[in-house]
Amino acid sequence: MTGRQLVTDAQNTWCPGCGNFTIQHTLKTVLSDLESQGKSLDDVVLVSGIGCHAKIADYVNINSFYAIHGRAIPVATGIKLADKGLTVICCVGDGDAYAEGLDHLIFAAKRNIDITVLVHNNRVYGLTTGQYTPTSPLGFAGRSTPAGTLEYPINPLELMLASGATYVARCYTKKMDQLKQVIRGGIDHHGFACIDILQICATFFPMTDYYNVHTYELPVYDRTDLSVACEKAREWDYNQKNPIGLGVFYQRSFPTFDDRMALQPLQKADRELVIEEFLKSRQ
Repeated sequence: MTGRQLVTDAQNTWCPGCGNFTIQHTLKTVLSDLESQGKSLDDVVLVSGIGCHAKIADYVNINSFYAIHGRAIPVATGIKLADKGLTVICCVGDGDAYAEGLDHLIFAAKRNIDITVLVHNNRVYGLTTGQYTPTSPLGFAGRSTPAGTLEYPINPLELMLASGATYVARCYTKKMDQLKQVIRGGIDHHGFACIDILQICATFFPMTDYYNVHTYELPVYDRTDLSVACEKAREWDYNQKNPIGLGVFYQRSFPTFDDRMALQPLQKADRELVIEEFLKSRQ
């Protein structure tokens, strides 16, 4: 049993059928499980950006912070550096993280800051009524590209693997059990976790039939093998009708940016010794 009502009384304005409902419900379940296992939810902070996804900060009853468009990740980074004891969850949209905030996303991965980033990836700017984003497919016809976009989409998983993220995953909102497990795994992971969550925009880009047919659960392999993770991430390039792997693509242990910041007052030799001992403990 949770000690608090995790869903607020704020009026929910998401469109019926929006994938954000599933993400909210799953996050609520994960938080409830954490609290039942002794975690104080006063030590959890939710940071969101700007977009349909960002309203989750209004609907989940924990400490939260609204950032401006594309700037949720640096805010989350600052919160974690200010208090290493906090669990910081950052909700961003595909436009929010992969366009305006792409540089912040890459540097958070490079630094391996200990936060969990949930990308609500509906592959469209829903709040501003249907413009294309970096993950929209070639030919996407929206408000800003009525004749179809001429750009190929980026592959965010491959980008995160190349940038140094230590927990990289993809989920789909119709696979709720897996979504719960992967989000909990990202929160428990000591390091930068990026989870790309495929969700539909029921109004401007309803992709349920496509995802239902093309998604599959990743097979068992060594999740510390970067080359295999990259191979699996490249299977689907967000445009072709290839299989879409779901699950954790990559996970490894490595000192975090906040760990290294805490070591700054130590002498260089002491810092190196601590990092060496940490790496040995994680092997």
